[in-house]
Amino acid sequence: QVQLVESGGGLVQAGGSLRLSCAVSGRTISSGGMGWFRQAPGKERELVAAIRLNGGGTYYADSVKGRFTISRDNAKNMMYLQMNSLKPEDTAVYYCAAGRYAAITAPAYDDWGQGTQVTVSS
Repeated sequence: QVQLVESGGGLVQAGGSLRLSCAVSGRTISSGGMGWFRQAPGKERELVAAIRLNGGGTYYADSVKGRFTISRDNAKNMMYLQMNSLKPEDTAVYYCAAGRYAAITAPAYDDWGQGTQVTVSS
């Protein structure tokens, strides 16, 4: 059974940084794709960043390019999202997801974490 568990969310002031972690069990992260999504109240879930696990190619939403970095540690079976220069509009619940390939749409991912809240104050 695949399990994804996010951690690292919290309250931070605008301009600050947070590092989200996603612990993966039940599957390898050496192949397929993984992504970080976020969902703010009243809004649809949107892709923040994705990584192709076999090759390492990455994708970022325009809104986070240059501020967020997605990475993974195969040895630890962990995925990360380093978030710098945070803005109030980054406030959302952040989810990690895993699938057979890196994709920009949520339905393409098979497994999801429970989410971690990120709140950025102005």
